[in-house]
Amino acid sequence: MEAATAIRSSFHIYRPSNSSARSGVLITNGPDFIPFSFKSRLSSRWIKHYPSVLHSNPGSRRFSAIGASLSSAFESDGSTSQIAPLRLESPIGQFLYQILVSHPHLVPAAVEQQLEQLQTDRDAEKKQEEPSASGTDLVLYRRIAEVKANERRKALEEILYALVVKKFMDADVTLVPTLAPSSSDSSGRVDSWASQDEKLEQLHSPEAHEMIQNHLALILGNRVSDANSVAQISKLRVGQVYAASVMYGYFLKRVDQRFQLEKSMKVLPDGMNEEETNIEMRSQSQSDSSNPEVSSWSGGISPGGFGHGIKPTRLRTYVMSFDAETLQKYATIRSKEAVSIIEKHTEALFGRPEIVVTPQGTIDSSKDELVKISFGGLKRLVLEAVTFGSFLWDVESYVDSSSNL
Repeated sequence: MEAATAIRSSFHIYRPSNSSARSGVLITNGPDFIPFSFKSRLSSRWIKHYPSVLHSNPGSRRFSAIGASLSSAFESDGSTSQIAPLRLESPIGQFLYQILVSHPHLVPAAVEQQLEQLQTDRDAEKKQEEPSASGTDLVLYRRIAEVKANERRKALEEILYALVVKKFMDADVTLVPTLAPSSSDSSGRVDSWASQDEKLEQLHSPEAHEMIQNHLALILGNRVSDANSVAQISKLRVGQVYAASVMYGYFLKRVDQRFQLEKSMKVLPDGMNEEETNIEMRSQSQSDSSNPEVSSWSGGISPGGFGHGIKPTRLRTYVMSFDAETLQKYATIRSKEAVSIIEKHTEALFGRPEIVVTPQGTIDSSKDELVKISFGGLKRLVLEAVTFGSFLWDVESYVDSSSNL
């Protein structure tokens, strides 16, 4: 093998070869895991224009005036307010983004309309028969069908993303912008955003909040409460932790929904209503095992060690009662669209790093960009990421129940 190979990489989520086409999988290592398995892939092209109206039903006038005014506003200043790091590319995505900026209360109705139109388009294409003749006509027909399917998938991704952004807006939480040194901070720190930890923590159930605190302890050790200290950390590693925390939030919301349902129906497993000593000991011993991939990103910034401060909780004990098959099911991201959103959102935040792989298969970190960030900033990023994953589960469930896309 020759010299090290430079790979243009994004924060890519592992998909096992035997998985279904619509899923991404988290590899878990206990309920406080930080899973990651990132591979190189993905590229983006940005659309430079904004269409005035998109996929409107002929009889629907509800959004025509809004669409025209949004198009006019976009053409006049050539940009939109930055309410999320990821800029949407599809006509539907750009339309929803503009509504988020100017008329956020109309987003649910606009999404409903676009989902209906996507469903109508898909049903119409299904009714069309393939040409009976072989050769060029058949190849062209299938290529057109493939392009249309990709366009629908991209539109669906961006509908999901717009709904996630809307949930942050409803919670009065501003998403962290693309990481870059602040011009107003002479130290070169990237975390110039305001702390919104309390707002983010209040968006989760008490049981989920306890799990999130354990997740933070796993990442930051005894620096969880050390908000002002600044560290110089690998930008790639911070991005990986962010993406992993999004997936953790997705998993956590999924199991918490089941826990809350069983709790309300009073059908929780035996021993869940009170913390028994043997369960606590088992839970604590499990938490002491660290994740080697997580340990590698810290660079010694966490003197307390990973697992420092992790406590047994009801939800954690509940998750540990799952058998392997159930845990794998709940650790699976259901759709390719959700996986793609996590990748693209993380890349929009942290950029696309250049990773160098040595002939031995290890990552050469010599070209890895370092960023200055406070531990308070890291905590804010992790809390946002977990909440993003939780919201992603919610909006994915909503779209699944509203359409057959």
